[in-house]
Amino acid sequence: MPSFDIVSQVNSMEIENAVNIANKELANRFDFRGANATIVLEKHEIKLSADNPFKLKALTEIVIGKIAKRNISLKNVEQCEPDVSPLGHARQVIKIKQGLETEIAKQVTGFIRESKFKVTTQIQEQQVRVTGNSRDDLQAVIAAVRAKDFPVALQFTNFRD
Repeated sequence: MPSFDIVSQVNSMEIENAVNIANKELANRFDFRGANATIVLEKHEIKLSADNPFKLKALTEIVIGKIAKRNISLKNVEQCEPDVSPLGHARQVIKIKQGLETEIAKQVTGFIRESKFKVTTQIQEQQVRVTGNSRDDLQAVIAAVRAKDFPVALQFTNFRD
C-alpha cells in the first residue's frame, strides 16, 4: 500500500551555517567591538549572551535573520525569555524544535480524519504515517496539509508505492 511520513525536521547543518555566519557578523560589527557577546550552538539550542539587554536584542535579531536567510522555517524556532542578571549581563536561549510533538501529531491526524480522506493515519514516535489505497489519495492529503497552517513546519518524506 502506498504511504508517506509527515515529519518536522530542521537541517542541523543549515543551523550550524547560520550560527557561523552570525558569529562572523558579530566579529565585524562596530557596535559589538570590545563587548562580551557570544553565540554558541549546543545540540538543538543556540545560547546567546551579551553585556546588556539591548545588545542581546541586537544579537537575537542577527541570529534570527541568518536562520531565516538559510530557509529554515521560523515556526521551528522558539525564543525563550531573556535572563537579565542584577549586574546587567543578559542571556537567552533559542530552541530548535526537532520532530513532531504528540500534541501537534494529534492535530495533524485529526485534521486528516475530519477531511474525510480514504487514508489511515498512525502516530509513530515523532512522525505521522499516512497510508492509502491510491497515490492520488495521498497527494490530496499532502495538498490539504500544506494548505492548513500548523504550529510547526511540516515535511513529507518516505513516499512509497
